[in-house]
Amino acid sequence: MAIHAEGIVAIVIFYLLILCVGIWAAWKNKDSGVGEGSDRSEIIMVGGRDIGLFVGGFTMTATWVGGGYINGTAEYVYLPDFGLAWAQAPFGYAMSLVVGGLFFAKPMRSRGYVTMLDPFQQIYGKRMGGLLFIPALMGEIFWSAAILSALGATLSVIVDIDINMSVIISAMIAIFYTLVGGLYSVAYTDVVQLFCIFLGLWISVPFALANPAVADIGVSAKKAIYQTAWLGKIEPEDAWLWADNFFLLMLGGIPWQVYFQRVLSASSATYAQVLSFLAAFGCLVMAVPSVLIGAIGASTDWNQTSYGAIPPKDKDQSDMILPIVLQHLCPSYISFFGLGAVSAAVMSSADSSILSASSMFARNIYHLAFRQSASDREIVWVMRITIFVFGSLATAMALLTGTVYGLWYLSSDLVYVIIFPQLICVLFIKGTNTYGSVAGYVFGLLLRIGGGEPYLKLPPFIYYPGWVAQEKIHHLTGDVEHYVQQRFPFKSISMLASFVANVAFSYLTKYLFESGTVSHKYDFLDAVHSKEVMDKTTLVGNQDNIILSELAPVRQALGGALAGTFTNTDVLSDDGESSGESLHNE
Repeated sequence: MAIHAEGIVAIVIFYLLILCVGIWAAWKNKDSGVGEGSDRSEIIMVGGRDIGLFVGGFTMTATWVGGGYINGTAEYVYLPDFGLAWAQAPFGYAMSLVVGGLFFAKPMRSRGYVTMLDPFQQIYGKRMGGLLFIPALMGEIFWSAAILSALGATLSVIVDIDINMSVIISAMIAIFYTLVGGLYSVAYTDVVQLFCIFLGLWISVPFALANPAVADIGVSAKKAIYQTAWLGKIEPEDAWLWADNFFLLMLGGIPWQVYFQRVLSASSATYAQVLSFLAAFGCLVMAVPSVLIGAIGASTDWNQTSYGAIPPKDKDQSDMILPIVLQHLCPSYISFFGLGAVSAAVMSSADSSILSASSMFARNIYHLAFRQSASDREIVWVMRITIFVFGSLATAMALLTGTVYGLWYLSSDLVYVIIFPQLICVLFIKGTNTYGSVAGYVFGLLLRIGGGEPYLKLPPFIYYPGWVAQEKIHHLTGDVEHYVQQRFPFKSISMLASFVANVAFSYLTKYLFESGTVSHKYDFLDAVHSKEVMDKTTLVGNQDNIILSELAPVRQALGGALAGTFTNTDVLSDDGESSGESLHNE
């Protein structure tokens, strides 16, 4: 296939547009927040906490609507053994944003945190915050690497250019405007990118539907024509597996810094909730063209197209069904619009993840854990360096690691299993401590790793009820891969076990130390007595842009009965004491 000059021109124009918007956003907001005394580092991380509904809604939607989202949705609709019934990402992530807006956005924003890890360090101390940083960092980096890898493969289908070069250039542009403008550049470019995704995919769909090789997708939805019906179905023996994956998306999509970075940049707690609901609607709307493209792929007689007689599923190219449809069922000039859409989706997620990872490292690891005396200028430079380092690391993994998708799947599971239950504990449950946090971390990690990970060829050492031996045939090589499929909802069970372990061990150690059963000198984590906590003045350096009536008290409750554990109404109220008070043991 020859290089398409028109495609190269389209990519160059699109990338220049994104770069110019990113630089313009940085210039436009270079003085935002400075007059109010905000730290420059905090402005880079959460803007001036003045992101409005329009830009905020777009950037939060674009955070989830990435290359993996639109490609993955089309892939699952296309696959004969899955179909629309198994394309859970659109509804799962939409529900994730709804749940996040209802229960998590308000307490996080009203306390004036800067990153998702702030409450963990406040309640569990800086060391535990550092430990929880590991799965959070893995999730962001592997996610960026996975979508950059998808971009390279997509470009190779539509425009025959070097994959490595396309990935490197895309990553460099995203890193550059993120370096220059921080959250402002990321947010404003997200508006343009989301518009390009919507326009590019919707322009392509009518042309693909009109192709003579495509059967009526309304008929192929329920009736097998060229392959099984694309609506799909859930077999009774797979019901628990389906539910496990859905809860992973719905609840595991909440404890991500990319989400809370938008929540914490909102001008108020109420705005943070509204942004979540707008983004939930946006995710559903943006999934429609991907679903249609997957249905088109399942309704196509590929023998009538330039692709060839063998369909993509028999060439192990199901994951590339979206660019394949754009390339072989649409005119070339239309496929380039779709190419811009895929590139936009990738960059809109990659820049967000890179900024989120660097924000957590610069603030929670470098500043709060190691150098609390660091100047604001020093923190800004650490952020800039880590944006470059994490961006380069994600790019290198996209180019060199064949198991990047397996690493992403495993790390996202760990975010769900480990971080989500801990987030519930620090926000809604009084009295949990570092001992419980460590116990929950260990229990969740062992139970999840014990279930294995087929994508990494990691065999299980815990065989949950209902497991079955499966085999996968690689059509191109003829190799047969054997693996164990866990049909038991072990991911959700691991998450619940992590939550129960956190609460149980927290109250057990609290009782042992406070009753004198175990001497205070054995409290080696300083979790019950002389606990190292970070008070509100440490975590929130500038409170001028936080409405005082919205501030909720953040205080670790060491006393009180277990019956009051689940009634932490402080975080659900906008009223309360000034959060500038220091935490202390009761």
